[in-house]
This record gives sequence, C-alpha cells and structure tokens, in this order.
Amino acid sequence: MSLKERLLLDAKNQEEKEERRFYTLGLVLSIVLTVASFGSVMTGLVPHSWAFPVLAILALAQIIVHLRIFLHIDLTRQKREDLQLLLFTVLLLGIMAFGTLWILADLQARMM
Repeated sequence: MSLKERLLLDAKNQEEKEERRFYTLGLVLSIVLTVASFGSVMTGLVPHSWAFPVLAILALAQIIVHLRIFLHIDLTRQKREDLQLLLFTVLLLGIMAFGTLWILADLQARMM
C-alpha cells in the first residue's frame, strides 16, 4: 500500500469518526430534550401556566437538532434550497390543517 493510499484511508477513517461523533451528539441531544419534555410535565417542576411555553421551546430545539444534525440542513447556499423546500412544505401542511379545522368549526356552528 502506497503512502498516498494510506493517507486517503486515514482521512476517510477520521471523517467517519467525526460523522459518528456528530450523530452521537444528535442522538444524545434528542434524548435529553425528550426526557426534559416528559420530565417537566410529569414531575411538576414547571408550573401549569408555564407548561405550554416550555414544551414549545423544547419542541423547537428538538426540531432544530433534527434538521441540523440528522437532515444536514444549514444555511449554506446549497442547503438553503432544501430548507426553503422544507419550509414551503410545512406552510402547505399548516394551511391544510388550519383550513380543515376552520371548515369543521363552521360546520359545527351551523349544526347547532
């Protein structure tokens, strides 16, 4: 095996180690955020008036962890298109969900 091949193999092994470390960090952060969400509600550490804002913040943090670490979406030029596509999909799903709830609420009001 030549020196060049060894250097390429070492670089590849180092890259795989860093990628494993990155995924492990994502897994640990996801577990910590999930346990924090369940723990904050189940143990009563958070007052009832603060439960929803705390859960919303933890949910947003978990979404960011998943987007950045597992889906590799960041703000670089190439990945920005993926982020825009994802945000547009979320917008369409939100419009459909809100529209469905609006129509069902109107139908319920008309039935009463």
